[in-house]
Amino acid sequence: MNQSNIIEIQDVDQPAERANRCGGCQTTERAPIEMAFAFQPIVDLTSGDAYAHEALVRGPNGESAASVLSQVDESNRYRFDQRCRTTAIMQAAEMGMAGFLSINFMPNAVYQPAACIRSTFEAAQKYGFPVNRIIFETTEGENIISREHLVHIFRSYKSFGFQTAIDDFGAGYSGLTLLTDFQPDLIKLDMALLRGIDTDNVRQRIVTGVLDICNGLGVRVIAEGIETPGERDFLAGVGVTLMQGYLFAKPAFKGMPAIANAG
Repeated sequence: MNQSNIIEIQDVDQPAERANRCGGCQTTERAPIEMAFAFQPIVDLTSGDAYAHEALVRGPNGESAASVLSQVDESNRYRFDQRCRTTAIMQAAEMGMAGFLSINFMPNAVYQPAACIRSTFEAAQKYGFPVNRIIFETTEGENIISREHLVHIFRSYKSFGFQTAIDDFGAGYSGLTLLTDFQPDLIKLDMALLRGIDTDNVRQRIVTGVLDICNGLGVRVIAEGIETPGERDFLAGVGVTLMQGYLFAKPAFKGMPAIANAG
C-alpha cells in the first residue's frame, strides 16, 4: 500500500464519517456464508499466457455459484461482498498467482468506497498481493442504487490504484451511457454478443464499432465466453488480444488451469 492510499483511507475515519459510513459494518450477521473460489484465466493471445484470472465464487466443496448467491440478502450482502474480496486475495496469493486477479463486487454493498475498501487493503498487505494487480469488475446490468453511485465507486477504486472493468458489456441497457460517465481500464464484451460472430455480419459490425469506441477512449477489451476457434480467430483479426472462455480453459476450483488453443 503506498502512502497516498494510507492517507486517503485514514482520512475517512473521522467521527462524522464514522457515523454515516458502512451501515453493513454495524449490523449483526448470522453465521457467515462459506465460500471458496474457482479461477478462470483471461488469456493474452500475444503471449499465450494468462493476463489475469477471474475469481468465481463457489461453495466450500466446489458447489455452484447459484447455491452460494442464493444465501445472500440485504442482511448479509455487505459482509459477503467483503469476504469474497479477502478470500479471493488469500487464495490467489497462496497459489502464487503472477498476473492480475479479477474480483466481482456488488455495488449495493459499498456504502462509502474509501471506508469499505479497508479490508481489501488489509488482505493485500497480509498475503503479499500487490494492490495494482487487482481488478474490480461488475456487470452493467447489476441492480445498482444508481449509476452515479457506481461511477463514484469506480472512480474511487481507480484512485486507490486498482484496475476497473465493466463485465457483460452489451447485455444491459446502459452500456454506452455508463461509458460516457466513466471509462474503465477494461470492458468485457458479453458472450451472447460474440456467439458465432465469425459467421454473423450483424454481430461483426456491432463489435467492431464498440472496438473503435474503446480504442479511441483507451479502454482495453476482453472477449468473454469464447468457445470456438472461429470466434477466436475473427476477434483476433479485428485486434482483440484478451479473451476468456471454455476454448482456452474451464474454471478450476482452487486452482489455475492450463491454457489451451491460445495460438
